[in-house]
Amino acid sequence: MRVSVVIPVRDDAELLTRCLDALREQTRPADEVIVVDNASSDASAAIAASAGARVVTCPEIGIPAAAAAGYDEAAGDLILRLDADCVPPPTWVHDAVASLSSTATVAATGGARFIDGPRALRWTAEVYLGAYTAAAGAALGHRPLFGSSLAMRTDAWRAVRADVHRHDAETHDDLDLSYHLGEVGRIGRIRGGRMGISMRPLWRGRGFRRRVRRGFRTVRMHWPEDFPPHRWRRLRERS
Repeated sequence: MRVSVVIPVRDDAELLTRCLDALREQTRPADEVIVVDNASSDASAAIAASAGARVVTCPEIGIPAAAAAGYDEAAGDLILRLDADCVPPPTWVHDAVASLSSTATVAATGGARFIDGPRALRWTAEVYLGAYTAAAGAALGHRPLFGSSLAMRTDAWRAVRADVHRHDAETHDDLDLSYHLGEVGRIGRIRGGRMGISMRPLWRGRGFRRRVRRGFRTVRMHWPEDFPPHRWRRLRERS
């Protein structure tokens, strides 16, 4: 199975370098790495190209548009996604591929650990992630995808790509994708080491509030069709 790794980036050249270095150390290398340059003003695109990644340009600013542009360009059978400020453990690609070994599983997501930020705030950030996962799971009726560590079948993406809200920059793109892929098949879990992620979006007050607002907005945009009791019943009937 060919594997495409997608990394959306906007003005994060230094941390992108670290991420690409970690991808080169994988026990199972990706067959292609796609870096989506989302209107960066720094050297992100040049660094990606020099590291051997395929650079895709997405002038429409926003993670939903950039991520979707990368998924559309993927040539592999499986698509893996992480962020430019992530540091994947050495077995991440291998573990992500293994998580999709069952044909009933269309996507999978992995755990995370914070690798920067004030140590005193890391526990609080962990609690936030746990609460977000629980709340999103209740709204969806199944495990939510986490954009910093997700894997999906390319044919599953193609089945839902016309439905995702790629042109709405205030959408939580991974939660939106969870709504749609959850209708196609099972959402599994990537076992193994946890993804190293940055705490930057959480330790800045405005960034934290924006993430919470986007989460609620993404849930509400799927109502009334995906109002939890309706969605739970529909998914139960289809299983």
